[in-house]
Amino acid sequence: MATNEQRREAAKRKLAAQQAHRVERAQKQKRNTTIAVVATVLVVAVAAGGVYALTAAWGGGDTEPADPAAQAQQDTGPDTSGLPVVPLPTRPTALPASVNCAYPAEAPASKPVDPPADGEVSAEGTVPASFSTSAGTIDLTLDRALAPCTVHSFESLIQQGYYNGTSCHRLTTSPGLQVLQCGDPTGQGAGGPGYTIPDEVFDGLTYGRGLLAMAKTAAPNSGGSQFFMIYGDAQLPPEYTVFGSIGEEGLRTLDAVARAGESTGGGDGTPNTPVDIESATVG
Repeated sequence: MATNEQRREAAKRKLAAQQAHRVERAQKQKRNTTIAVVATVLVVAVAAGGVYALTAAWGGGDTEPADPAAQAQQDTGPDTSGLPVVPLPTRPTALPASVNCAYPAEAPASKPVDPPADGEVSAEGTVPASFSTSAGTIDLTLDRALAPCTVHSFESLIQQGYYNGTSCHRLTTSPGLQVLQCGDPTGQGAGGPGYTIPDEVFDGLTYGRGLLAMAKTAAPNSGGSQFFMIYGDAQLPPEYTVFGSIGEEGLRTLDAVARAGESTGGGDGTPNTPVDIESATVG
């Protein structure tokens, strides 16, 4: 029987393979798009073989199958509504009341936004947040004690309207990785806010239904604006910052999106039910 560590490593390898396939598909589609002179959009990313969500760039999905039976099959995703919600993880050693955070500049921002100020931020308390989307409301609770630098950045992005008018570009539905990924204004999976945030992980960190976490590349401290919401299973190594939880209404929205399936029929693609973030609030 495989150990938890072996399952996590297998999930990581599977994710990397999926990301590589997505990048190849995106490049092919980009060539076709240039020839046809049409605009495209959409992903989560692996950069340099890593997961920028799980994060980097994919294209706009595969061609719709001509066979109605095949279409019906790919439109059917998992029913995760009966799965238990996992409790928020706790740090082995609590953080002090405040911590120092830095947000170094990186690639140009995909959408105009100011980085949070470097310096001391609170590592105490929780903050409510909510996304109003085309698929329904997604309510969240951000936990400063788990990831104060990440929460501070997330609050700043919401307050500046960074997520407004963006789409959640990736839905994974296979056992081992069942998440919806959002946060890239380009819809391609490689976009970000023009700065990076530090990883806030610890030994023993695990993932499951109801958790909110940051996407990143294979490089450490490479998170930005992309995040993923776990509505089902997620067998991942402890490399992705968990910074909050998803409320009951949010999970109902995610469950409905998951049941509708994703564009490829292979367990990893664009959600068939679009999740466009119309507005976001925090506090």
